Amino acid sequence: MNQAQPKSDDQKPVEPGAGKALRITVVGLLASIALATIKLIGGIAGHSSALVADAIESFADSASSLVVLQGIRIARKPPDEDHPYGHGKAEAVSALIVCVLLLVAAVIIAVESAQQILTPHDPPKAWTLFVLGGVVVVKEVLFRVVGRVAEMEESNAAHADAWHHRADAITSVAAFVGVTLAVWGPGWFGSPQLVYADEVAAIVASGIIVYTALRLLHDPLHELLDAAPPDLLEEIRTVAASVEGVRGVEKVLARKSGPKYLVDMHLHVDATISIREAHAIGGKVRATVRERVPRVRDVLTHVEPA
Repeated sequence: MNQAQPKSDDQKPVEPGAGKALRITVVGLLASIALATIKLIGGIAGHSSALVADAIESFADSASSLVVLQGIRIARKPPDEDHPYGHGKAEAVSALIVCVLLLVAAVIIAVESAQQILTPHDPPKAWTLFVLGGVVVVKEVLFRVVGRVAEMEESNAAHADAWHHRADAITSVAAFVGVTLAVWGPGWFGSPQLVYADEVAAIVASGIIVYTALRLLHDPLHELLDAAPPDLLEEIRTVAASVEGVRGVEKVLARKSGPKYLVDMHLHVDATISIREAHAIGGKVRATVRERVPRVRDVLTHVEPA
């Protein structure tokens, strides 16, 4: 006995809090574009391969923020005839694209830096350190702010964007160390090879970016493959079983769509009650689960005789 699919106007609307994720992503986008431009100009003028590589990573940040913006915008659309379960998975797709952009940026940085090592060149200018120092501070602040919003909204896309900012901060730290050694290392340690520390730092940073991207792939892949955390399934099962009239909960399935989960469950009820009574129990389970489990957006029940 299936409980009818609830009408779209009876479903919980897409969370208005998603607007926070949109706003903070716009701020991150504007900051990334500004910082990327500053780093590119500074890297070229200051002869710093690490700073130029860092600028490339920041432009990748900007591209990823655009992807995240589009993903969050699409995910906020309500269900329609073609997408009865909503558009929430657009966030997971955008997070996946961000990870790919990170990997592409890492490869570009590594290749460019390796080519620079094979090409004689002047050491970077000392003033580029001030540019890098400012970038590290701004990017770390963005990571913390965007990350906090992503956690509040349970947004994989915003989470990936936050770690993109952290990756940029890490590459800037690596570049800072590399530039410092390239500028003063030969004099301090008597090793002329340290002039290439700038490029080596950029290659190290690219490795860190690869690690970050692979780490971030986990959540969006799980969402796209409809994985659900066991603790959530157990919580839903416990709440459903507590509803009066439910004799047992045979099956609980959940899939993530945006920040919330869509749930399907099979319930056992008394075989002697009427269809109307069984339907009412299913409706009560749906309402109770939605009320008591904040991560659930909607529930579809299938009622069977015990």
